[in-house]
Amino acid sequence: MENDAETGGMRWYYGTGRSVRVIRPGCNTAVRTLQMEVAGEGWLQIGELALAFVMSSAIGLEREMKMKSAGLRTCTLIGIAAALITLISKYGFSDVLLDGRIVLDPSRVAAQIVSGIGFIGGGLIFVRQDIAHGLTTAATVWLVAAVGMACGAGLPVLAGCVTLAHFVVVYAYTPLINRLQSGYCELELTYAPGGDGLRHAIELCVNNGFAILDIVDGWQQNSKSENADCVKLHLKGTLSSTPLLASLRQTDDVLAASVIQPGKIQR
Repeated sequence: MENDAETGGMRWYYGTGRSVRVIRPGCNTAVRTLQMEVAGEGWLQIGELALAFVMSSAIGLEREMKMKSAGLRTCTLIGIAAALITLISKYGFSDVLLDGRIVLDPSRVAAQIVSGIGFIGGGLIFVRQDIAHGLTTAATVWLVAAVGMACGAGLPVLAGCVTLAHFVVVYAYTPLINRLQSGYCELELTYAPGGDGLRHAIELCVNNGFAILDIVDGWQQNSKSENADCVKLHLKGTLSSTPLLASLRQTDDVLAASVIQPGKIQR
């Protein structure tokens, strides 16, 4: 063949990932031997799968310890599955390649991991009382898949750096976020229906230096009745909420007002 490199009885087919040893008819051998060595199934690939197993397990263990969803088993399975799919995309079809005749994109199968993991992440996100939950869980699943792909693609340094970055985010960023959210609070407001209690409350919040981030109507079960309506206001401000509460309680249409979780807001 014009695309073969021949040395003795060994022929190497470029791009196929297989070496074929042919015993010529002139040899003193009664049987012709065909020896095939498949690329992509060696200790290197096993090591890459093992690395994906270890890193994804470490991420899953952290979530399991915090009793979060998408814990140890989920993260581990996603990581090693992503690594295996990447290896399949990289080596799995090498036996059908011929130089100049059949050319395949080695990233075509691995690219589908990104689409597939999006469906899993989308199922983890839900909205309750106009607040999105599960975003961090979905992002973690995305990250585990990326770590597995990096291991399968033979990029262990990048996989290790991203795994380390994950632990920096979950352990170092949490106290930082709590400190940044020191000006957050939630105002529970009960006011007379049909009046201007809510409008007056909003004006007082703004006048007392608070920004209104969100208003949750009917936050309490059976909060709406013929005599009162309830809302919860998510506020941000650096000033004390005591003057605000005093002003709200002097408003005629406001029946009750209280600040909960000062210094931190639930997300």
